[in-house]
Amino acid sequence: MGIFDFSSALTLKQRLTNMARDAARAAAGGPSTDVQASTAAPVSVMDVYYIVDNYLLANNLSDCGISPSPIGSGLTWTFTGTGGGCPTPGLTLIVNRGYYYPITGGTPSANCQAQNPGAQTAIISTCVSIQYAYPWKFGQAASLLGFSTMLPTQISAVGVSANEN
Repeated sequence: MGIFDFSSALTLKQRLTNMARDAARAAAGGPSTDVQASTAAPVSVMDVYYIVDNYLLANNLSDCGISPSPIGSGLTWTFTGTGGGCPTPGLTLIVNRGYYYPITGGTPSANCQAQNPGAQTAIISTCVSIQYAYPWKFGQAASLLGFSTMLPTQISAVGVSANEN
């Protein structure tokens, strides 16, 4: 049971990584002027929402009832969903259109908080973070046998793409 559960988690991680990467690439190609236009969600941010939502549904994954009304303004926007039979804590999608990424690399944070480049040159990028609930079956089976396991309640993926304009 553990082998199937871990392979399912690994498959979900790969799907989320592909989603985040594709969504970041699509948003990074959008004009940078759309994030300054108003307090409504910019078109490039809404593109991320539609890409992720459609990808989830096409892969028979619950979209957790994610709402097309994000919370945020300016450069960082957050979409959340907890419905549709999705286990707690649901789905969180974070889009940061003004993500500073050090030119020598680094590890993107799960919440797309821009890194301080210090004296390095930074590349202004788009960061997309997806955190998706995963109900481990292995943990339930292990608890029946008297073992306690501390498995993460979410599987996360981050995609970063340099803004094109």
